[in-house]
Amino acid sequence: MQPANSAKAAKPVKAAKAAKTTKPAAPAKPAAPAKPGKPESRLAMVRRARRINRELADVFPYAHPELDFRNPFELLVATVLSAQTTDLRVNQTTPALFAKYPTPEDLAAAVPEEVEELIRPTGFFRAKTKSIMGLAAALRDDFGGEVPGRLEDLVKLPGVGRKTAFVVLGNAFGVPGITVDTHFMRLVRRWRWTESDDPVKIEAEVATIFPKSEWTMLSHRVIFHGRRICHARKPACGACPITHLCPSYGEGETDPEKAKKLLKYEMGGFPGQRLDPPPGYPGRPAPPLGASDG
Repeated sequence: MQPANSAKAAKPVKAAKAAKTTKPAAPAKPAAPAKPGKPESRLAMVRRARRINRELADVFPYAHPELDFRNPFELLVATVLSAQTTDLRVNQTTPALFAKYPTPEDLAAAVPEEVEELIRPTGFFRAKTKSIMGLAAALRDDFGGEVPGRLEDLVKLPGVGRKTAFVVLGNAFGVPGITVDTHFMRLVRRWRWTESDDPVKIEAEVATIFPKSEWTMLSHRVIFHGRRICHARKPACGACPITHLCPSYGEGETDPEKAKKLLKYEMGGFPGQRLDPPPGYPGRPAPPLGASDG
């Protein structure tokens, strides 16, 4: 019996040797920024973060603020109205608002109920009316009807926090700033740039990774990527151009064809958020309020 058992045992050995001679193709997978179980160094993270910024610049060379505005006052009001709603809905609402109240003096002297009716589509219209009329009055009374170009002045205005202030400073005055909105917070945590969920701490931590000159455009690129590809509930991982740099790859749909169907705005062939997009935007303008969005 013993020799028979030995012969049977020898067969798997031969099979194992044969298997070694034919190597199956390794499954394709995105490169990981750090080996499993090995913490990523600060230097490696910074290098990866800066590469993400460079590659997003290639993907979204047209990244821009997605609120329609013609001057700092319009941008300030539109940004306050954008809380808890989409930039698209704000852009569809502000044309009528600014046609009736084009200056801080006009808005400050408005009848609140009339303002509420105009901005109703943006939601929370009573609180927002109080904020925009209050900031208009402050601009009229304290700043000669002009929007100030300093952070410390902007954050004193009703309804204006650091996020809103940096939107205005970066896009109306050319002063670099990091806009930490929900998209920015989500992505920088997925990319392991920070572990914080506090907007002020996130702003401070990300500011140490990039030169100041990059802050405003970095914000636009990250927010664009979050709105179009790296969504909150179901990221389109299979259609993402920076999977090789993302430690969270696989949280969303990895099948390329299924992921393509998740893409939004111009990436998915749909209208963008602006009714009046800047030159160079490759997508379709958004429709006005009440029109079909195609």
